[in-house]
Amino acid sequence: MTHQTVALIGATGKAGKYILQHLLTSGYKVNALIRKPKEFLISHPLLEVIQGDAKDADTIDMLLQNCTAVISTLGQKPGEPLCSALATRHIISGMEKHHIERYVFLSGLNLDVPGDRKSETNQAKSLWMRQHYPEAVANKQDAYELVAKSNIDYTMIRLPLIEQTDERRKLIVDLHDCPGEDISTTDLAEFIVQQINNKEYVRKAPFVASL
Repeated sequence: MTHQTVALIGATGKAGKYILQHLLTSGYKVNALIRKPKEFLISHPLLEVIQGDAKDADTIDMLLQNCTAVISTLGQKPGEPLCSALATRHIISGMEKHHIERYVFLSGLNLDVPGDRKSETNQAKSLWMRQHYPEAVANKQDAYELVAKSNIDYTMIRLPLIEQTDERRKLIVDLHDCPGEDISTTDLAEFIVQQINNKEYVRKAPFVASL
């Protein structure tokens, strides 16, 4: 038992399901934000389900109570209002209120940060995303800018395609360009949980991929 409680946003998503399981297996208590608890079938002595939406400030405040870290896999669902920047504002505000320092969140490889040296292939992928989903990409970029300007110890993990698998592979981390075409959800979950207490990538935006 770690005696740490982690707030998890996106526990029902592709990556979130694996992250939740790895957190519980590792002995973390988890406050999981779930929009539809009746459809959520997982139960565990270390798990508390908080019903609500990340776009609601009061819900985020409730989620973060008694937590020592926040993990978010929040993604933009087609046809729904933009959520990344709004949810990030609520998360930053809640973290400051509850004196939480550690924030780990996921984003696509198309997000740009100072110091990037993307290959021509990855630059083309980023351009394609900006051309086809300009509002969603801009909203994600705004979310990153918000945490970058804050005082919280964030790590933004940038990903290629996610492959849902229990298979473990060698994980590659690069601060300047994405080193692979996909990532195993099992590799990703293990890496994310490690970041809760790992300071190596604090206030950085590493790319990660599986061999």
